[in-house]
Formats: sequence, C-alpha cells, structure tokens
Amino acid sequence: MFKNYWKKGAKQKTVLIILALIIAFTLFVLRDDYQFILLFIRKYIFILLIVFLLLFWMLRAFRKADNVAKKFLSLGVIALFFAILYFVGARLGMYSYMQKYAIFKNLNLIEINELPLTKNDRIQPLNNIFTMAKESIGETLDVSLPHLVRVGQDNHWTMAVEPSREYTWQRISDNIKEIFSVSSTSAFPRFANENRIPVTFAIGETLKFSRNSRNAVIQRLNPLQYFTTEPSDVFYMKNDQGKWVEVVSLIKWKGFFFPYPSFGGVVVIESGEHDFNDYLERLLIGKGTYISPSNMKNYPFLQRQNILSEKVSRLEAESMMFLNGFTDPLPWKRETAVKIPDLKDDENQQPFVTDFDFSGIDESVSGLHHWFGLEPIGTQRTSLTFSVFIPADGTQKVLYYNHAKRKEGMAGVSAMPLKVMESKKEYDWSVNKPVEFRPYIKKIAGRKRMFMLCTITSKHADDSKFDGSATPDLALVDAEYRDVIWIDAKHPSQWERSIYKQLNEVWKASENIGDYFTEDETTVVPVVDTKDMSDTYKALDSLKKIVEQDKKQKEIKALQRKLDSLKKLE
Repeated sequence: MFKNYWKKGAKQKTVLIILALIIAFTLFVLRDDYQFILLFIRKYIFILLIVFLLLFWMLRAFRKADNVAKKFLSLGVIALFFAILYFVGARLGMYSYMQKYAIFKNLNLIEINELPLTKNDRIQPLNNIFTMAKESIGETLDVSLPHLVRVGQDNHWTMAVEPSREYTWQRISDNIKEIFSVSSTSAFPRFANENRIPVTFAIGETLKFSRNSRNAVIQRLNPLQYFTTEPSDVFYMKNDQGKWVEVVSLIKWKGFFFPYPSFGGVVVIESGEHDFNDYLERLLIGKGTYISPSNMKNYPFLQRQNILSEKVSRLEAESMMFLNGFTDPLPWKRETAVKIPDLKDDENQQPFVTDFDFSGIDESVSGLHHWFGLEPIGTQRTSLTFSVFIPADGTQKVLYYNHAKRKEGMAGVSAMPLKVMESKKEYDWSVNKPVEFRPYIKKIAGRKRMFMLCTITSKHADDSKFDGSATPDLALVDAEYRDVIWIDAKHPSQWERSIYKQLNEVWKASENIGDYFTEDETTVVPVVDTKDMSDTYKALDSLKKIVEQDKKQKEIKALQRKLDSLKKLE
C-alpha cells in the first residue's frame, strides 16, 4: 500500500516522509512509555529465544505435515512444551532458582568473625513515620515513602511532600515545594518548623508526564542503558554543597541465560523550578546527572549512604541459600540453606536499614547497611543462621556472620513476636503488634551481645494499616537468652542500664562475670573488675602515704610560721 502511494508522485512522497518523521519523533519522545517491553525482552531473552526457535521448528513441521494426525501431533508437542515450561519454570520456581544461583556466583562474599556494633539506633519504624507524616499535610498532598538516609553525620527519615495521586490537575501543574527530614533517633518526631524543608523539585514520583521521576530518568539513559537499566527507589538527601537533591537508584540487569538485577548507579536530580528550556531538555533527553557505581568514590555524600534498591539486596540475601552448594536448597538436602523470614503482621519486611560500626573489622564499610537475619529454609525452624550486612551505598561487598557455625543457638526474627506477646499478656494483641525486629548490638558486661529491637504499633480492628505513635512502646529481645526487656523510648541513654539490670543475675550465673555497673540516683558508672587488682591496690596505698606526708609537711610549715612570729615579738 505504501509502495503504491509512494509511486504516485512527489507530493505523496513528501507526505510519507513527514508522516515517518512524526512517527519517529513520537516514538523517540515517548520511549519512556514502552521501555518496559524492551526491558522484559532483556530479562527473559534466553527463554524467549528457546520459545521462538522451538515454535518456529514446530510450525514448520506443522506446515509440512501431509496428514491431519501429524498436524495434531505438532500442535500437541507445542502445547506440551509450554505446559512443561510453565510448570518447571514458574510453578516449581526453577527459573527463580537459577537466577539466584547466578547472583550467588557473582557475589563478593566476605565472612566476618565478629559482629559490628549498631549506632544511631532508630526508634520509630517506617510505617509510624509514614503515618505521622500523612497526618501533617493537606487534602491534595501526599508524602513519598520515607527512606532512612545520612544527612551530615546524622540519620534522618526523608520524604517529599508531593501532589496526591487522586488529584490529576495538581500532578500536572504543581511542583514539590517541601520535604520532611526527621531525625531517626528522636522519640518525638516533629513534622514542623526545622523538619519541614522549603525546597522546590520540578520532578517527582507522583508528577505527570515528563516531570515524573521515572520518565525523566528513562529519557536520560543512553541507548545501551535503555535496554538494560530501570529506575527504582527515589531518595532525598543533601549533596556535598549542602543542597537538597533527589537521587534515583538504578537497577542494571546482567547475564544472558538467567539475567539478574544489580546496582546500576544513580541519577541525581537538582532542585529548582524549570523553565521552557528545562521542559525541552526533559522532553528530549530527560533530566539528571548519571553517576556510575565506579564513580561513587568521587561523591562523598553518596558514600556510607542508603541508595541501594531493596529489590537488589533481597535477592542477594536470598542467594545465600547456595552457600553450601548448588543442590543444598533442594528438599532432600538443606544442610545450610536459608530464607528471609517475612512476618505476616509486619508491613515493612526485611531488609532493615541500620547504621553499623565496623571498627576493628572493616572500617571502610562502616555506615548504613541493609541487614537480613536469615533462618533455615524450612517452616519449622526459627533459629538465626546468618546475619547479612549489605552496604546500602552499593559497595560491591556482602558481609555475613555465621551464627550456626559457631553454635550460638540464637533465636531468629520469626520467633520474636510470640516472646514479646508472652512478656505482656495484659496487652490486647489482636490490635497491637510487635513490628520491625531490627538488630541492636552493644558491648555490655564484657562482650558483644545481640538483641532484636521492636516497636509496638496499633491498628483499628477494621483497618489493615498500623497507626503511628509519637512515643511508642519498645522492647528488646535477647537473641541468646530469649528474655524480653521493655525500654523507655524517651531515654535511649538508659537502655544499656535497663538491659544489665534485668539480665545481670542470669549472666553472672551462666557466664561467671563480675559486676560491670553500679547505680546511684542519676547515673550509671562502670566498675572495673576486682580480679587481679593487687598492683592497683599497692599503687593506691602508696598514693595515700604521699597524701599523708604532704599533710604533715603543711602542718610543720604552719607551726614554723607561728614560731617565727613569736620570735619577732620577743
């Protein structure tokens, strides 16, 4: 049809050329809308090739068949192939199994011999922050999902106040005009005054068309990235100049046979209103500055930061089930195979972003990490097998501590909710739930001890969402001794004293430790162990003698002065 129309004359040729240019321009401008199709082909390219080749061969055999029986046989083989492919690949999970094995083979695994300490322990769970932020805004506004990020030397929950998805006109015309930045260590999160940052972003998660974060980033990708990379989580943080920026984490798909997601860098979007030139830039080539994983070292604000997609870190943690070999996760073996325990009553599943101090282990990775507490792959065992620490800044390392190999006998996250409920039987646990069992590791009574810190949240009987509380109830569960310590959210400095006060008798009986804390009305003072202190006592005796001699010398000098005065009177 087009060929005949082309031959009619110059006018028809001009029309076809203009039409082709319009179509090409439209496809170029709207490439963010159909990128998911090309990305789907990239993700399943090996399977699609097999399907295409077999389909081509079977259809060819179908056409060449000289009788009805052979034709039906060809169709039957095709149907049987697709049934087997679906059952083995999807229902039995073999495709996911092979994908995780590909991830495991490319991990930079590092086993550590001691646990890092936690610092800047956050008090509020993610959903509490999300709920309280929504309570602080107007009808036509919404807040983005909170993320724990580093702001200077502190950790903050940050989120954008953006137009609500229910109001289309605001999403088309309005900008993001402020963000919330709330300290993660505060027992009283405030969404006012200094925690409401007036800053304008013309690109956001709920904004429409070219001003949408996802669309703007996809438009910014180069041709190779367009087929292998997709935008993921959006974070808000300060750059090295102290200005607020929007950081979009990227997922890069690697591999041919069973492609898997990996950290692909970030795109940094500057704040500020956009003019017509910015509009053209967004429309044609997108917006933002791409920073590859290898160039992160040149941007201090991205180091020890939280910019890694949880989709990537979860798959990396799940791939740890192959630590004892390819066949270990299969049902007839499972010696060390592990899983991520997801609690049905918890709205925020692992990983939990936690600030770790690796001093004495690997100082280069101290900072924010995605923590996973892995448990045996079966449903009946709830012991803590591995603690996995994945640097949240995308550093290509996966650190893990093997609790099972050391026979520490620690309880895992799955066992924690019931222990908390048993410790407070007077609670109405039908509407109150312990959530987010995150690690709390401190050096108490002579050695590092691991606890699980959880928050008690409430919900309405007819609602599936938990409501936040400004001062929630907190509980610590000793992973080794299984005891529950209820702590005061308003006084984090007293948590270690509360732990020692409740468990010191148990530790003394079990570990034969000495006294490490003495209490007065206001303070807790560390006491040095009295064993093998003979040298110290001798030094103290010598010091007492020196003090006594000094007193005698002062008395002699005073008497000498009096004697001199009497002599002068004579």
